[in-house]
Amino acid sequence: MSRQAQNDQFLRTSFLDGANAAYIEGLQAEYEQNPGSVSDEWRHFFESMKAGPIDSEPHYAEQASWAVPLNQLAVNDELTGALTGDYESVERNIREKISARAYYSGFDMSPVASLRATQDSIRALMLIRSYRVMGHLAADLDPLGLADRRVHRELKPETYGFTEADYDRPIFIDKVLGLETATIREIIAILRRTYCRHIGVQFMHITSPAQKAWIQERIEGPEKDVRFTIEGKKAILNKLIETETFEKFCDVKYTGTKRFGLDGGEAMAPALEQIIKRGGQLGVREIVLGMAHRGRLNVLAN
Repeated sequence: MSRQAQNDQFLRTSFLDGANAAYIEGLQAEYEQNPGSVSDEWRHFFESMKAGPIDSEPHYAEQASWAVPLNQLAVNDELTGALTGDYESVERNIREKISARAYYSGFDMSPVASLRATQDSIRALMLIRSYRVMGHLAADLDPLGLADRRVHRELKPETYGFTEADYDRPIFIDKVLGLETATIREIIAILRRTYCRHIGVQFMHITSPAQKAWIQERIEGPEKDVRFTIEGKKAILNKLIETETFEKFCDVKYTGTKRFGLDGGEAMAPALEQIIKRGGQLGVREIVLGMAHRGRLNVLAN
């Protein structure tokens, strides 16, 4: 279609705007009841909508010019298995590792026990992935406790076939979460501490495997919980006191003056201080802040 033809089509249909939807729907309703009740222009328009041939064949989105044809896609690979729910390759890999661990431990594992251990591992890994994908939805982000925090069914071990009797049975998870083996109780404790506390982490939409692995490495694991020393807690408290005192001073000294206070966001001051200090240790030479209105005086002062 030429550019002129596109312009002509736009001019003929420019009135089909969302703001006019209610008005056009009303005219169409009048037309359906009595075609003569609308003007000739509208009658011709509504007639043209019905005049087009009806294509019974469904329309599918075309592939990109560089895409591999659908009939040439590889089958039985890991990506296809992940999309179709076929975990055959994953199951085979886990079964081989479980058998190898049993062999080197001098433990004779029966086929039934091997199958059960493999199934437990796959289900545990599915549970872990569910927390990575939607654990942030269960994060405790309501300090007043007014929100109804319902745990999604995919975050419950029961969804994957685990009962209370299974919670303390060691399961092979192949160093996921930093552990070779773990019980369901331990897995849930780590996942909830990582994804469901006062900070939600949402990263599974990232397409780069390296970037996702970088985030996972820094937040997942039994020892990745942030713990402050007594000195660290005192330093944070001192910075909060400085921040709050500055706000109170400005409020008394310049009562009624617009000053873009930091009320409600006082934690930004110690957070920025730590970012700047840690950045300097890592070699950062310059930091430019695109500062919001709220708290700009406090940031400049502290």
